[in-house]
Amino acid sequence: MKETSFIAQNKEKWERYEKLAESQTRDPEELTELYMDITDDLSYAQTFYKRRTIRVYLNQLAQRVYTGLHIQKRESLKKVWAVWTTSLPLEIYRSRKNLLFALSVFLIWVTIGAISTHVDPDFLNLIVGEEYVIQTNENIKNGNPLAIYESDDQLSMFIGITSNNIRVAIFAFIFGIFFTLGTHFILFQNGIMLGAFQYFFATKGLLLTSFLGIWIHGAFEISAIVLSGGAGIILGNGFLFPKSYTRLQSLQLAAKRGLKIMLSLIPFLIVAGFLESYVTHNYQRLPDWSKWALILFSFGLILFYYVIYPILVARKNPTLVEEDEVVNFSPNPTIILYKIRTFTEIFADSFRVYRLQFSKFFTVSFFTVLPVMLLLTFIQHENHPIMMQTQFVHDWSTQLKYMMGFSFSNLQDSVVCLLWSMLISWMFTAVAYSFQAFEKPFRWSDFFTFAKLRFFWAFAGVSMLYWPLVLLPWYWSLLAVFIFPFLYHFASVSAIEGIKPTHYFKRAWKFGVNAYGLNLLAILFSVLLVTIFMQPIAYVGSNHVGPSPGMRDLLDVLADFVGNLTATFDFDSMYWSNFTRQLIYLFFLLFVLPLIFIPMIFVAFSEYEKFAAVGLKTDFEKFGKRKRNQETMLDFES
Repeated sequence: MKETSFIAQNKEKWERYEKLAESQTRDPEELTELYMDITDDLSYAQTFYKRRTIRVYLNQLAQRVYTGLHIQKRESLKKVWAVWTTSLPLEIYRSRKNLLFALSVFLIWVTIGAISTHVDPDFLNLIVGEEYVIQTNENIKNGNPLAIYESDDQLSMFIGITSNNIRVAIFAFIFGIFFTLGTHFILFQNGIMLGAFQYFFATKGLLLTSFLGIWIHGAFEISAIVLSGGAGIILGNGFLFPKSYTRLQSLQLAAKRGLKIMLSLIPFLIVAGFLESYVTHNYQRLPDWSKWALILFSFGLILFYYVIYPILVARKNPTLVEEDEVVNFSPNPTIILYKIRTFTEIFADSFRVYRLQFSKFFTVSFFTVLPVMLLLTFIQHENHPIMMQTQFVHDWSTQLKYMMGFSFSNLQDSVVCLLWSMLISWMFTAVAYSFQAFEKPFRWSDFFTFAKLRFFWAFAGVSMLYWPLVLLPWYWSLLAVFIFPFLYHFASVSAIEGIKPTHYFKRAWKFGVNAYGLNLLAILFSVLLVTIFMQPIAYVGSNHVGPSPGMRDLLDVLADFVGNLTATFDFDSMYWSNFTRQLIYLFFLLFVLPLIFIPMIFVAFSEYEKFAAVGLKTDFEKFGKRKRNQETMLDFES
């Protein structure tokens, strides 16, 4: 039978399934009947049409019927579970040599720190500072050697410690890009400090006391630093040793692998901060058995998840161990919008779209958004004149608070905050336009036509995420992260053609519910990316005032340079130093916000494809048509 005749004969049956798949209620008996018929058709196609797209289509169709028979609802949460139980352990197993190397190097530095303190008792002064050593000696005399961990404000202590732990871990990872030297420096710095500090207590006869106090939180904290160092070595090796890839391709692959490991560390870093703030804080009141139990449980959990469990998963899934190593890098990748994507595919394609479409959405942002941002910033200078004369403790958060108006000190702040939400929505509209004009040159007329139809809906959707962040206290915002997945697509559905504007909210809510787990994972990963990109200019635990100002970032160096330069001309050095910071923050927003918007849109397209099967129907229209890249003249020869 000719292929065209085969399609014509069975087309109605296949279309009947398409309608059944789109309906909310499915008849299991009818699905079973269809499954048997379709598998028969698939067997026939596999025999007589091996090189035709009809075989691929029937295979996909059979899989969809099978899924319908087994009613696989709410797969998103299962995917999140699969990431933590399969994907991450497999990545840890693949990276075991780099992680073991990082641990070995760290232990060497710990040993050197201890030996150096043994040889020179004043060595610790060089590492942690003379004032810190004097204070610790006073605490030992007072019978409370670890009083340094006590604080009246445990919540502030938790925030500061957790942000600092995250900062160190992120630095250990991203500094690996400098030929792994940056990562080795972080491991050296922390290893030497740990070895010297522990040996110092040993000389005081307090080794066990310090061990039972420090390692309550140190088990997670130190392990996370070592593991992030391993991720940094993966990143650096990807650049140094590209193998058969280009150097850029190898770096992209290594960054993806390293980010997976960093993602797994987030819960441990948060728990480490909690333990240090609320448990180590009360270490003197805890019985020794409870301290041993916490320490052994913490090390056991780390040992299980990062050593034992990856081995078990790798043995159970041997075919998956090397699967992610095979990556198809296309010099001119074609992005198929209407396609069901996995979490990994969403972010891989997001970076591609960012690179390929950057000129389009950045053109809009640079010529329309940036001037208004600068104008609002100058307006806020007049609204809060003292802001420009102050060096803030946590600079980036306070500066943005005043610049964007969400200090809400007066009516002008509220208006400015509203205008900022409109600017962010305008940027989202520009990103959405780049999806619809993917293979077209940028034209202002086309963009404004698109924005006229879509901006209102983008603004409504962005506002649902924007206003809770600026109105709620930070601790409520953390809880709101678990609500955001339901609201994740109220803006992104405006990027999809084929959805009527009156159906935006209904469709967006359905996408949010159906893909809750995937949405949550995308939000957390986006936050992690933004946090990583922030570090060179404003690390999370930035502290510019006080006796211990913390590690300086690149923006500190630039702002101080501008301040010193303007001071030589008798200008207001603090004003220009702060203005430099604000200008960098504005450009940071222009560059980074699209990296948050693009995955949102891809997830929406993926959910829409599940509902409308636009890509599948497009392929269906091509069935029976011969393609040069699928058939040759030899196919017609007997």
